[in-house]
Amino acid sequence: MAELVSDRPIWRGDFLSLSEMTWQVDQGDEVTRVVVHHPGAVVVVPVTTSGRVIAVKQFRASVGGDLLELCAGKRDVQGEVPIETAKRELEEELGLFADHWVQIARFRNSPGFCDEVSYLFLAMGLTAGSRAPQSIEERNSSLVSFKLEDSFSMVTSGVIDDAKTIIGLLQTQAYLQNVPMPSIVVDQSGLIETIGAASV
Repeated sequence: MAELVSDRPIWRGDFLSLSEMTWQVDQGDEVTRVVVHHPGAVVVVPVTTSGRVIAVKQFRASVGGDLLELCAGKRDVQGEVPIETAKRELEEELGLFADHWVQIARFRNSPGFCDEVSYLFLAMGLTAGSRAPQSIEERNSSLVSFKLEDSFSMVTSGVIDDAKTIIGLLQTQAYLQNVPMPSIVVDQSGLIETIGAASV
């Protein structure tokens, strides 16, 4: 069992902070690392009755270009439980509401240097509302739909290379192999770009 020896704050930003942590591990050795502290996040996989995923293509400054990603967001509202964050993010980013929610996974994003934990939700029974983007990236983003069954080839071909999206799609495929999908109503306004078949 590891024991925390010290935790020295280094820097604090809007939602991230850094500290130098020293741990004593099982053999008595001490491990000192700079750790990024993150409030955690949610990831949402909205799936239509025809088996299509609604995702978002948006600019990411860290890579200097656009990424195709699942809907996601930080758990940065005090006292908000993960499912409520997921519902808020689905509405803000995609303009969608869901009648049926399932938490299908919980995962650590980058445990080598960061304590972020993400909660993965499957959202079904979709209805369309209005998007409410909260950032410049979100305001300039576009919605994309693709067949869930095409996820594996999109990952192996490099079309999707975002870790949370890869995890979310593979976990969703595994879950839905054993669970029937409910009826879903989806926006047909033409605001969603499609990859593959034209129908959402």
